[in-house]
Amino acid sequence: MDTTIVESWFIPFDILMLICLIFAIVFALIFLFNIIFDKTCHTISMIFVANSCLAAFILANVLLGMTIFTLQNDLKQIQYQDSLCIFRAYLDYVSCAAFYYSFLLQAIYRYVTVVYPTRLFWQSARTQILLISVTWMFAFVFPIPVMFIDQIVYNIDNQICQSPLRLSFFLIYAANCIYIIPNSMIMFIYLKLVLYVRGMGTRVTPVNTLFHAQRELRMVRRTVILITILFIFGFPYTLFVFMSFFTSIPTYHFRIAYIFLDISVVSVMIALFQFTDPLKMSIMKRINERTNIVMPTVA
Repeated sequence: MDTTIVESWFIPFDILMLICLIFAIVFALIFLFNIIFDKTCHTISMIFVANSCLAAFILANVLLGMTIFTLQNDLKQIQYQDSLCIFRAYLDYVSCAAFYYSFLLQAIYRYVTVVYPTRLFWQSARTQILLISVTWMFAFVFPIPVMFIDQIVYNIDNQICQSPLRLSFFLIYAANCIYIIPNSMIMFIYLKLVLYVRGMGTRVTPVNTLFHAQRELRMVRRTVILITILFIFGFPYTLFVFMSFFTSIPTYHFRIAYIFLDISVVSVMIALFQFTDPLKMSIMKRINERTNIVMPTVA
C-alpha cells in the first residue's frame, strides 16, 4: 500500500458526509417502520412512499460504506482498493436508479388516476407492485455490462471506485438510465397533467372529480420539488460530467460532488416527510402518544 496526499479538508468533509448519511438512514427506517405497522398508511399511494424510503435506505447505506472506506484511507494516508470497492460502485448505480424511478412511478400513478379513472386495473396494488419490481430489476441489470468491460476503476485522489468522468459510451448510457429518462418523464407527466386539469376547469366537470384532479396535481408538483432538490445538489456532479467532455476537471471532483449528493439524500427524506401527510400524521401521533403518557409521581 502506497502513501497518498491528504488535504486538510478531506477528513472534516468525510465526517460531514457520515453524519448526513446516518441521519438519512435513521429517517428512512423510521418512515418504513411507520408505514409497515400503521394500518392507516396501508394505501396504494403509501406503497410508493415506502418504495422511495427503501431505495433511499439502500442508497444511503451504500454511500455510507463508500464514505467509511474513503475516511479510513484518508486517516491512514494510504492508497488501497478493498475487495468490495467495485461492488459498492455497482450498488451505487443500482440504488441511484431505483431512487429516481421510485418518484417516476408516483407521477405515473397519479396521472393515470386523473386521466384514466375508470381503468382500475392500472390503479390496483398488484399492478403497482409489479411495476415497482420491474424498476428494481432494471436498476440491477443496467449496470451489469459495465462490470464486464472494466469501466469502474479505483480513483486514488478521490479514494473511490467509479467510472472515470470522460466522454464515453458508458457515461452517456448511465446518465440516461439513472437521471435523464426518469426526470424527463416526470416533467413531461407534470406538464401534461397541468394542461389536463386546466382543461377540466373550462369544461363542465363534477366538483369531486375536479377536486381529486387538483389534489393529484399537487402531489405530482411535490414530486417535481423532490427531484428539483436532487438536481440542485447534484448540479456539481452534472457540471463535472459536462466539463469532462471538453476540458480537464478538478482533481478532487468526486469528493466535491459526493458531498452535495450525500446532503441531497437527507434533504429529500426531510422533504418527503413534509409532503406526505399520512406519514407525518402517523409519526406525530406516535410522538404525541409517548408525550401523553403520565408518569407516576411520588406524593
